[in-house]
Amino acid sequence: MAANSSNGTPTKRIAAIDLGTNSFHAVIVDIYPDGSFRTVDKLKEMVILAEKGMGDLLSEDAMERGLAALKKIKILCDNQGVEEILAYATSAIREARNGGGFIQRMIDQVQVKALAISGTMEAELIGHAVQHGISLDEKPVLMADVGGGSVEFIIANNKKFFYSSSKKLGVARMAAQFVSTDPISKKEKKKLRNHFKQELQDLFEAAEKYEIDTIVGSSGTMENIGQMIANRNDISTKMTLNELQFSAKSYKKFYKDFIKRSHDERLGEKGLDDKRVDIIAPGLVLLKLLIKQLGIENVKISESALREGMILQYIKKEKENLNLDLLAARSVGRNPRRRSIFELLRKYKWHEDHSTHVTNMALQLFDELQQELELPDSDRELLEYAGYVHDIGYFISRRKHHKHTLYLIRHSDLRGFNNEEINIIANVARYHRRSTPASRHKYYDRQNKEVKRRIRMLAGLLRVADGLDRSHYQNVQNLEIEIVDGKTCFYITTESDPELEIWGAMRKRHLFEEITGRPLEIYPKEEGQVVEIKQPDPFPEYKA
Repeated sequence: MAANSSNGTPTKRIAAIDLGTNSFHAVIVDIYPDGSFRTVDKLKEMVILAEKGMGDLLSEDAMERGLAALKKIKILCDNQGVEEILAYATSAIREARNGGGFIQRMIDQVQVKALAISGTMEAELIGHAVQHGISLDEKPVLMADVGGGSVEFIIANNKKFFYSSSKKLGVARMAAQFVSTDPISKKEKKKLRNHFKQELQDLFEAAEKYEIDTIVGSSGTMENIGQMIANRNDISTKMTLNELQFSAKSYKKFYKDFIKRSHDERLGEKGLDDKRVDIIAPGLVLLKLLIKQLGIENVKISESALREGMILQYIKKEKENLNLDLLAARSVGRNPRRRSIFELLRKYKWHEDHSTHVTNMALQLFDELQQELELPDSDRELLEYAGYVHDIGYFISRRKHHKHTLYLIRHSDLRGFNNEEINIIANVARYHRRSTPASRHKYYDRQNKEVKRRIRMLAGLLRVADGLDRSHYQNVQNLEIEIVDGKTCFYITTESDPELEIWGAMRKRHLFEEITGRPLEIYPKEEGQVVEIKQPDPFPEYKA
């Protein structure tokens, strides 16, 4: 793909492959001129390179599994038009005496050149990936990437790293060294805990210094733990596991039951990869120890890990060759939520002036009515993002663009948001026009009662705000809101004739009137004077 100055056209398509101890995991992305990237495809193949522990040599069977997995990934890359492949090998390959030979076989048989990176570099890349993909603030968290051969620990906030290390404590290594019974015995759990305590003293000291109370877990073991807990608690992860959060109490309850389960019982647990069934126990013991030792209150899951760190590093190094304008990416700050939304907007060539104007008016309505509507402060941000993205469905087609908007939001791999928040943004944006929320709409109906209420409230605000820019020319220069005699009154100052904007808002007033319990009236103002005009008779509400 040739470089292109349009933010809607990618400059290059690359693949990043994490050649891990347990699995080979690839992600294919398009890189855009502003330095952002969007996922095109993913593929994960379980290989279990250390099926008998982390020995001096990789077995022939393990290498054959790895080569077979890499061939599948290479076929996918070729079919998707990938222009460059990044492949990084981690602990199992870098520690094996025949690791270099295995890398040469990858080159000879699959035409993929892998680099064996250090644990220090692995931790750094993972830390940057989690910062990029998870909503963090100034309070430091402990990032824990639990792999098969090693565990990378990073203490960081949204801006800085305070500690990072790579420890040879991966689940495959620990299972081979300490676990021989099924289920794991009390004696083996005790040995594991003692080993972890001995190896993690520096981490414990750093975590105490920075008052850590949250763990952000990444990679397969932590994702499997998060998925199992979500399934047991009926938490939907259909759109994303990213940002899933559970309490230390929830984990302890899960651990108490699951750690006693046999191989066959673990096989029946929804959310656990079959090939992790016999190596998951050390990861469970490690997380329980960290929670207890550090006084952890919450655990959060990050889907961003080494692969995304590789991509971020590549973009940083190649910015000149790719003709990237990283100022655009930096302009939305480090917040992954905001960055992710603006990447989506640029990709789908948003109607910036109109969407920004509508969003500002919707937020003004939110500020005026938040207390009355009993909306949490966090919903203001979700309304803002729904306002920005409400017309991106035009990228597909003008007809039914509100439904296309819903689809694009739900399938855009937004970072920093949990499943519930993505559903709220998608539904609020969808209901900016045409029909109002109804039980016949499956993506609305599957939400819980409180989320449905919040969607209705926010959609009611966005609809009338969108109507107030019916011309798409930002005719309304100023909006004043008053509640008078049991009515909600808008007083608008416009640049030109106000009739179209009044008509646009009044035809979308019905949901707004339902959520406030009051009729809406709109009056133009000329030179500070309210002009008394008959309220227009709007078209009836559209039905889907």
